[in-house]
Amino acid sequence: QVQLVESGGGSVHAGGSLRHSCAVSRSSDSLGCMGWFRQVPGKQREGVATYDSDGTVYYGDQFEGRFTASEDNTESTLLLQMDNLKPEDTDQYYCAAANRAWNCRYRLDDPQYFAYWGQGTQVTVSS
Repeated sequence: QVQLVESGGGSVHAGGSLRHSCAVSRSSDSLGCMGWFRQVPGKQREGVATYDSDGTVYYGDQFEGRFTASEDNTESTLLLQMDNLKPEDTDQYYCAAANRAWNCRYRLDDPQYFAYWGQGTQVTVSS
C-alpha cells in the first residue's frame, strides 16, 4: 500500500504564494505517473500537473507559468509551488500516484487513472 501525506496549503490574498508538499511512502521509481489535482465539492477533480517517469512535468493550461511542480527524490516528496494566486484557485488540492507510467501527459484529464491519493489540503485565496 502506498501512502501520500500532504502538508502546506493555507490562506493568502490574491497575488500571494503557497507551497504544498506530499510525502510518498514508496520511492517514485517504483510508481507510475504522479500528479497534483484540485477539486471543489460536487465537481470532478481537475488536473494541475502530472509527472512522467523521466521527471517531465505537464501542466494544465491555466496553471502553466504560475505553478511549479517538482520532486525531491532524496526524500520521496512531491512539491507544488503556487505563485500569483487568484481567488478562483480556492480549492482542495490533492497529490496522487499511479501504478503505471502510461501517457502521463494525458492523465491531467483522467484522475481515475491514479490509485493513491493524499488526504487533501485547503487553499483559500481572498481578493
